[in-house]
Amino acid sequence: MRLGTAATAAVAATLVAATVTGWGAEGAAPAKTQACAVCHGPQGVANAPDTPHLAGQPASYLAAQLRAFRSGARKHEVMTLIAKPLTDDDISQIATWYASFRIEASPPR
Repeated sequence: MRLGTAATAAVAATLVAATVTGWGAEGAAPAKTQACAVCHGPQGVANAPDTPHLAGQPASYLAAQLRAFRSGARKHEVMTLIAKPLTDDDISQIATWYASFRIEASPPR
């Protein structure tokens, strides 16, 4: 049986959401992650099929992407607006927090 894109994303989000762990899961999120949670979920696991998960991504990758959105080197209407006011310290805190989550996924049986 082959699932459609939306169904596959829903299954993947459920599997990943069930196995998100790390200090971020227990500690308080940096204040600036409130804007992230709207699309990427409160623990960095997105619900929308076209929105990437942030939880478990390397901090260096997340920071580089936020800096690229902030500078305009990477284009996305919403992300550019969100990243523009972030300081280097904000970006470091956000990236470190999302990277602190550990993601475990397994294929469906």
